[in-house]
Amino acid sequence: MNQIKIYQVDAFAEKVFTGNPAAVCPLYDWLPDEKMQLIAMENNLAETAFVNLNTHPYELRWFTPTTEVDLCGHATLATSRVLFDEYLAKDENEILFSSRSGILKSFKHHDKIFLDFPRDVPKPVKITKLINEALTIKPEGLFKGKDDYLAIFKSETVIKSIKPDFSKMSKLKCRGVIISSVGDKVDFVSRFFAPQTGINEDPVTGSTHTLLTPYWAKILKKDTLLAYQCSERGGELSCKLMPHRVEIGGKSKFYLKGTISI
Repeated sequence: MNQIKIYQVDAFAEKVFTGNPAAVCPLYDWLPDEKMQLIAMENNLAETAFVNLNTHPYELRWFTPTTEVDLCGHATLATSRVLFDEYLAKDENEILFSSRSGILKSFKHHDKIFLDFPRDVPKPVKITKLINEALTIKPEGLFKGKDDYLAIFKSETVIKSIKPDFSKMSKLKCRGVIISSVGDKVDFVSRFFAPQTGINEDPVTGSTHTLLTPYWAKILKKDTLLAYQCSERGGELSCKLMPHRVEIGGKSKFYLKGTISI
């Protein structure tokens, strides 16, 4: 019987039971893909990250309960927290990962971990009938990035009130749909829906901020922004726009340390 360590970390969280929970499984050899998918399904979290400690940079992969994805921010932050606290020397402040989305970097700064991700480009697109039906409210504007749609609304109140039609949304050809507006107490707020990957609403999504940060940096004319994803659990993100990258930072809290027996 194989024994695999597992950690659960609440990412972008000030305290346990907030932010976005992710499972992290450090490995010394890759498991078969179907085995990793089954573990992610059994965990039933938005993401389970698998990191290969025998590779340099560390190879990192992410699985939802139903599929492997190309990029996941909160599970990368969770993985970084596990490695910094459990596996690396105390004076190590930076980690390099190899992933489907290229080389990724994370680093510690005060009480936060920052992710260095490639920036996305929001391109305006036509607002379709299907988008309107999926969101139930017509957005002020619609953009498309590499993986996601970004729908802009006029206020945080509207963002919090939206109740999507997930059956309609699942028909869109994308990873998911971000909705966003200027925030009442932060620079901008957002929510993220991804029924296509088995997650109707993700609590806090680091990767969407590679698209949100360039958009709001241009609108608000500032490169350093404070964001809040106003899901039921909620989470705060510190974002900084770089020439070709985006830095996304947040706090994190350990919830669980255990062993999988398979």
